[in-house]
Amino acid sequence: MNIDRRSFLKTAAFSALAPGFLEALAGVRAETLKIRDIQIWKLDGKRPPSEGFVGWIQANPSKIYDFNPPIAAKEPLPQPKVLESQSALYLKVITNDDIEGLYGPIDSEVASVIHNQIKPRLIGCNPLRSELIWDELYRSYRHSRAGLYMMAISAVDNVLWDIRGKFFDAPVYQLLGGPTRAEIPVYASCLGFSIDPEAAAHRSLLLAGQGYTQQKWFFSFGPSQGAKGMEFNVQLAKSLRETLGTGIDIFFDAFMGWSLDYALAWVTAAEPWQPNWLEEAFQPTEINSFTELRRKSSIPVASGEHLYNRWEVMSYLEADALSIIQTDPEWCGGVSELVKICTMASGFNAQVIPHGHSLHAALHVIASQSPDVCPMGEYLINKMDYYYMFEKLKPTPVNGKISLTTQPGFGIEFDDAAILHQQQLFI
Repeated sequence: MNIDRRSFLKTAAFSALAPGFLEALAGVRAETLKIRDIQIWKLDGKRPPSEGFVGWIQANPSKIYDFNPPIAAKEPLPQPKVLESQSALYLKVITNDDIEGLYGPIDSEVASVIHNQIKPRLIGCNPLRSELIWDELYRSYRHSRAGLYMMAISAVDNVLWDIRGKFFDAPVYQLLGGPTRAEIPVYASCLGFSIDPEAAAHRSLLLAGQGYTQQKWFFSFGPSQGAKGMEFNVQLAKSLRETLGTGIDIFFDAFMGWSLDYALAWVTAAEPWQPNWLEEAFQPTEINSFTELRRKSSIPVASGEHLYNRWEVMSYLEADALSIIQTDPEWCGGVSELVKICTMASGFNAQVIPHGHSLHAALHVIASQSPDVCPMGEYLINKMDYYYMFEKLKPTPVNGKISLTTQPGFGIEFDDAAILHQQQLFI
């Protein structure tokens, strides 16, 4: 190939200036990027039933009335695998530069808040200024600090991080300073499986064989079921520990359904079986009960999925109420707020293990933090089996660990083969 001197010098000069030129160009694009539209999409399809699912039977605050006493159902007998209907809602934010942020699934109640209350505030905003948008949304509504509005802020914050990742052509965890590891350990969360001691023991061995070194099991019984329920709860811990030995961590979740006296009684009776944490024994307003439980128990105390912002978490940290913080980036303010919570927790030598309502945001935050702060995530076996059925790159554990995506943003891309029908809502 022949090239004259003038062409060579012109090419060389452009090559030398290219990095600065591209940075300046990116800066101009960053300043002019605007949100053009916000859409909610509903996807429909069919899926096989979850294996071993017996129902969402668990202790909860309303069980004090005991109108429908819980049962410890056996695992169901094998049934013909009839396909079940499945739907999911996704949030899409479209920019004037045709970069599209995508996040989900999100809850239908949250979708309504986004469309009716938040969308009008965001049209025309620069999506890269996620901190400004978060703060303005938080200040814009008197009920923003918790509940559905904070869950809506969370979804918006997460989708803006997806846009930021696509704009800078990097995974979200990389923008946050990660990764601190190539794979994220997850514990097997067993909600929906039978807690009949024999059935639970069998299921726990299957999960251990799949490479999960931590498991969480859910109580069905609380104070209203009296001594018989307490005996069953203790027996569950005993059966699982005797089955799994000491090489597997076993966590237990009371889902806000216990009293302090009941929790202390269970801790005393179950201590020989070495539970690795007791989760959400009380409602989140009962911070004094958490503090007292932690003071009197050798078993680590976990909670936080129903704490909706950093200020609520700080109250628990200052009270020395928790060993493990479980705030959920789908509910507590998104990636931006969970990162702040991780920083706060590290200052109190507490760990953050996000609740697993969803996975994308949690995995990227975990991957950006020290394993000493965020050692693992939660994987709800019976939920995640179908939760991401409409996505090509499903976050799926192999030997108890989920590999990180290398795609920009969260790497969410629809699997057209799984979608039987789709429609945009609120039009």
